[in-house]
Amino acid sequence: MGVEGWAELFGSASVGLDHLELRDSYALDTEDERYLWWREHRAELPREEHPWWDLTAATAARGVLIRRARIVSVPVTEYIAFEHAASWQNVAAGEHLRWLPRSRASDLLVPGNDFWLIDGERVLFNLFDGEGRPTGKQFTDDAEVVKAVGASFTAVWERATDHAEFRLG
Repeated sequence: MGVEGWAELFGSASVGLDHLELRDSYALDTEDERYLWWREHRAELPREEHPWWDLTAATAARGVLIRRARIVSVPVTEYIAFEHAASWQNVAAGEHLRWLPRSRASDLLVPGNDFWLIDGERVLFNLFDGEGRPTGKQFTDDAEVVKAVGASFTAVWERATDHAEFRLG
């Protein structure tokens, strides 16, 4: 979508943006430098200068509640450990972040793809290939899909652990 597309999507939200991530690994080709740094230091990643963080902070400053939940396998993959080390910046930018071990999600009904739920009215599904590279997006405002996605996110959110308390185990 590019920065402009994300800015338009975030700008269209007036109440909330809920994001669910389901994968244990995403493509690293766009994060190689930071990933390599993390592999060497195994520490919290330094601040990243990127338009995403400005967009997130500006959206949260407008009063839009941004919640991100991640369902992950435990023990976590190396990618998830890397992502965890960078997640402080999500929180600093104004996101509320929770983690749910996959073993605690077995009885939850979740969509097959990551998604963004915008104001509880529209859904953007993020599509990925087997290597975690983005392959496309699907938008819908179908009331039944939106309702199901909202219920799914709520169930995950209620069961998940806040980022400050989540341990990689």
